[in-house]
Amino acid sequence: MKDARSFYIDGAWVSTNGGTDAPVINPSKEEAFATITLGSAADADAAVAAAKAAFPAWSATTKAERLALLRRVHEVYLSRSADIAAAMSEEMGAPIDFANGIQTGIGAVHIDEYIEALEAFEFERPLNDAAPNDRIIYEPIGVCALITPWNWPLNQVTLKVGAALAAGCTMVLKPSEESPMSSMIFAEILHEAGVPAGVFNLVNGDGLGVGTRLSGHPDVDFVSFTGSTRAGTAITKNAADSVKRVSLELGGKGANIVFADADKDAVRRGALHCFNNTGQSCNAPTRMLVERARYDEAVAEAIAVAEGQTVDVAGKPGDHIGPLVNKTQFDKVQAMIDTGIKEGARLAAGGIGRPQDLNRGYFGRPTVFADVTNDMQVMQQEIFGPVLCIMPFDSEEDAIEIANDTPYGLTNYVQTTDPVRANRVARVLKSGMVEMNGNFRSKGAPFGGFKQSGTGREGGSWGLEEFLEVKAVGGWFPET
Repeated sequence: MKDARSFYIDGAWVSTNGGTDAPVINPSKEEAFATITLGSAADADAAVAAAKAAFPAWSATTKAERLALLRRVHEVYLSRSADIAAAMSEEMGAPIDFANGIQTGIGAVHIDEYIEALEAFEFERPLNDAAPNDRIIYEPIGVCALITPWNWPLNQVTLKVGAALAAGCTMVLKPSEESPMSSMIFAEILHEAGVPAGVFNLVNGDGLGVGTRLSGHPDVDFVSFTGSTRAGTAITKNAADSVKRVSLELGGKGANIVFADADKDAVRRGALHCFNNTGQSCNAPTRMLVERARYDEAVAEAIAVAEGQTVDVAGKPGDHIGPLVNKTQFDKVQAMIDTGIKEGARLAAGGIGRPQDLNRGYFGRPTVFADVTNDMQVMQQEIFGPVLCIMPFDSEEDAIEIANDTPYGLTNYVQTTDPVRANRVARVLKSGMVEMNGNFRSKGAPFGGFKQSGTGREGGSWGLEEFLEVKAVGGWFPET
């Protein structure tokens, strides 16, 4: 069916200025379930113009006013959570129980963490006690282009939109054309919550069209992008001519270092985390490095996890993984598995093709490669599918060297019962995040990476500051 709501501009759903229609595919069925319109440059221009016009009034609102609005957004979001989950399950293949759980729930968490961050944030503050007449002032950066991916749709949308609203910025959101339906529901949520016209705008489109126009637009002051490193590089180059700030959250190739003294569930936990969301997470622990004394046991445990992992259609309740998002991703994962075999990695579980009894849909087999080396493509390139690579190490120094020998630096993982070693290793891993012994980062912790994993931080006060300019004022007069 055709969805007429492809563009939310200046507080209303509007028709396109020359865009083209595109199907939205259910990856479990390989069938279109909706049709959206991909925007043109004119659509992007209209959305930017609306955001620019709304900026003076919205940027002048008080912290109390923005807090009240965010609380309304949070309330309406919770009331529409079932609709969001159903959309994500159909558009990108998240199993419905998983969609109703963390895929939807994480959006509410992010909105709430920005409420907490905004409550505590001081937009005007003295430089320090030695400079009583100097002030630091944080001001909203302006019109923001928010470009989000398909793999965790509302996670990334709320991380960006929540921060922009809290900071006093106006924005244009371009969600992935692979998973647009949940973002359109989110636009309805913001409308119902009372976000003023022009503050939030949504234009569907592809990266080469709307994405390129937004990132290079002279009236866009800031670009926040989540996606591939290749696309992030292109966006940065396109934005350079207008000297706008760009924040990037890109790919990853996380190392999971399992020492011999790790707890008994460490390998199983790591393998399940790798296969979670069908392996379509930038922070997935896809490289498992195991101390040699425990290596054979770890490989056997990972095989058991892969072979015990159920793969099924997204609409079916249960604890299983769903399809890859589209044919392009399916073909890429199949090609990378074939590459691993040709490179000489030992195929310990899974492999090429669909799981048994699934003759359509973009379903991959949970796959384990053992005896890999760190120069293999399957250890260096982000596969973005349910593929785990395992190799042994002989010493702590060896493990650290292997873990850091990658162009990426998003999330690494450490498994050991030695607290001194855990902290020591965490300090030297070259990544923006480290998680140890199954302990996830807490609400409000910054999300972002080193090296080719990106340049910015999202979440909590760090995410809020991404959308603010810093002004230093000397000679501040005392006010009574």
